[in-house]
Amino acid sequence: MADLPRFRLFDGPSPLQPVPRFSRTVLDGRVELWMKREDLLPLAFGGNKLRNLEFLVGRALADGADALITSGRRWSNHARLTAAAGARAGLTVHLVLSGPQVEPPGPGIRLAEAFGATVHRLATADRNEREATVARIAADVTAAGGRPYVIGVGGSGAVGARGQLLAAREVLDQANEIGLGIDRIVLPTATGGTQAGLLAGLPESVHVSGIVAARTAAELRAVIADTVLALGATAADSAIDLDESHIGEGYGRPTSAAAEAAASLARSEGILVDPIYTAKALAGLVAGVRSGAWDGERIVFWHAGGLPGLFEPLDTS
Repeated sequence: MADLPRFRLFDGPSPLQPVPRFSRTVLDGRVELWMKREDLLPLAFGGNKLRNLEFLVGRALADGADALITSGRRWSNHARLTAAAGARAGLTVHLVLSGPQVEPPGPGIRLAEAFGATVHRLATADRNEREATVARIAADVTAAGGRPYVIGVGGSGAVGARGQLLAAREVLDQANEIGLGIDRIVLPTATGGTQAGLLAGLPESVHVSGIVAARTAAELRAVIADTVLALGATAADSAIDLDESHIGEGYGRPTSAAAEAAASLARSEGILVDPIYTAKALAGLVAGVRSGAWDGERIVFWHAGGLPGLFEPLDTS
């Protein structure tokens, strides 16, 4: 890992902290709950995708690229952080952000433009249109004499997932320092890279439970398995734990359970979570604990960031 191209975007670990009031008032003290605060990583409102981008930007620079191109929905945590990482590295950034769009643009687009990215807005969420637009922009950059580096949605391929493997080692080191034996990590899963990296970097004794916020469990299972293999590890099918019962009416569409869980966390701990990814994972955590299946466990909730999504107009139709 030390020999891989890497462009540093932060120094030091994100905090690992207890959330005792939420554990007591919402979870009835049935588990010991801690939180990995990826939202407190220091660039562009934080978020776990900075870990992926350290290796993706490193690879781009090693390849001689002068432009980054990536895509996602208009509220994409990964897209916003790519814009900021590109600014830090001195690279041109093109973002293809799909809709439905709103006017005036939401904070995701405004922040990306503030970091100097060129934003290409699409009216719908059609994946084929998004991929075709990325290919066209890459061809245009090349034709103009540039050297583009295309990053997949979420930055979650094998290159980016290396950052999440390091995150697994980081949280183990933190837990060992305080004598915390982690039984389970609960996280939002949308493109699979974070879950894959954690599975590759954690011992089998730590369960990794992904709460699906986008795609389907079947799609994600295949992606996660392939990425774990690409990281030089293996994960049994039974180890890829995915719960898709909290996605509601779809990606980016709020649920009442997620809103309730987010409000409870804010009022008990003063911690905010976005409605698109992390609040749905928090609702999955609450449901998992209340089912009794995790009684007595020491659980780390993976706060993935994405806080500008709190101010993003969402599709509630």
